[in-house]
Amino acid sequence: MKLTNDSYVILIGTRNFTERYYRDKAGWLKVSARGRTFRMTAEQVLNHVLPAVAGIKPNVIIKVEHRDKKVEVRTLAFVRPAS
Repeated sequence: MKLTNDSYVILIGTRNFTERYYRDKAGWLKVSARGRTFRMTAEQVLNHVLPAVAGIKPNVIIKVEHRDKKVEVRTLAFVRPAS
């Protein structure tokens, strides 16, 4: 099983939208809910992910999916309830 950064997809969203973050050969990409793609640095990805993980943004759902050609997608989900 490959555990490098390009093996994961990070999904952040609510009931109404989902944004995807993943790494390709050139760096990190964000795919917005509307399908637009944006190049990002690793620091920018962390700036989007960390507030949601810390619970600062209520009702945000975070999923991390592992992508490996030999193994099915595995999902780890965090749901932060509203305070």
